[in-house]
Amino acid sequence: MRVVTMGVHVLDVLVRPVDAIPEGQGATLVEDIRMTAAGTAGGTALSLAKLGATVQSAGAVGADATGDMLVQLLGRAGIDTGFLVRRTDTATSASVLPIRPSGDRPSLHLLGANITYGVDDVPWDALAEAGHLHLGGPELIGVDAAARILHFAKEHGVTTSVDLLAPGALGSFEQIAAALPYVDHLLPNDDQVLGFSGEDDLVAGAKKLLGAGAGLVAVTRGGDGALLVTAEGAEPVPAFETDVVDTTGCGDAFSAGFVYGMGLGRTAYDSAVLGNAVAALVAQGLGSDHGDFDLAAADAFAATTARRA
Repeated sequence: MRVVTMGVHVLDVLVRPVDAIPEGQGATLVEDIRMTAAGTAGGTALSLAKLGATVQSAGAVGADATGDMLVQLLGRAGIDTGFLVRRTDTATSASVLPIRPSGDRPSLHLLGANITYGVDDVPWDALAEAGHLHLGGPELIGVDAAARILHFAKEHGVTTSVDLLAPGALGSFEQIAAALPYVDHLLPNDDQVLGFSGEDDLVAGAKKLLGAGAGLVAVTRGGDGALLVTAEGAEPVPAFETDVVDTTGCGDAFSAGFVYGMGLGRTAYDSAVLGNAVAALVAQGLGSDHGDFDLAAADAFAATTARRA
């Protein structure tokens, strides 16, 4: 399976554990500080590559040391970074994530070069030859640009998936509606479904997105797993029991598992099971790149690990 992961690429700096930020010029000792590639495109690329996909990343990063590190980390994971454009006038997007003992992670985020990516940067020939396009954070590049990219992919027989970046409180239906007719798999979290749809009920919100053209909506719900919503109805997919260290990148990991499962011809439900398994494996360590697993290991985890009630 050849996948183009396009859109948001971020360098994460993760610190664990952080109960509180020291006041003034105070200091505290921590157990771990790591840097990882991340983002709704970059993080998804990492897990897709582990599962066995051939991955090409496309997006914008700065021509700075942060960008150098991000490109190096992606390349080390076996991802083709040749379609990442380097901006000389904009910094690479980055986040500092103080990870709480519970695994929750507040974020200090720099938008950086991600918002500069546009249709003039798209590797159209490579996109036409891909099997799948995963577009992460379409609201950052604008709905018209996103719709044009996704429409092109569909015209060339490429299946498509979309994950959103903005929190639901900052979302609106107009930010994504024009792109939805060209989206096979929409992969938001529950907060985004409510915020972008303007609905108060999760199923009603997902159905509004379906009504605007999305093929299916697979909603991530943290420890509650996923909710599949199609024209036939809604079906929960329970999460797996796991010892959570850090939830960073779990949504991106779900996206990777779901996309890869669908690419293998699995049902939407079984693909969501794979997505939940990959998310659980990533949650066991620090950062989006955690876990030395492949498809066989993810399937074995799903077959032998209890689900949440």
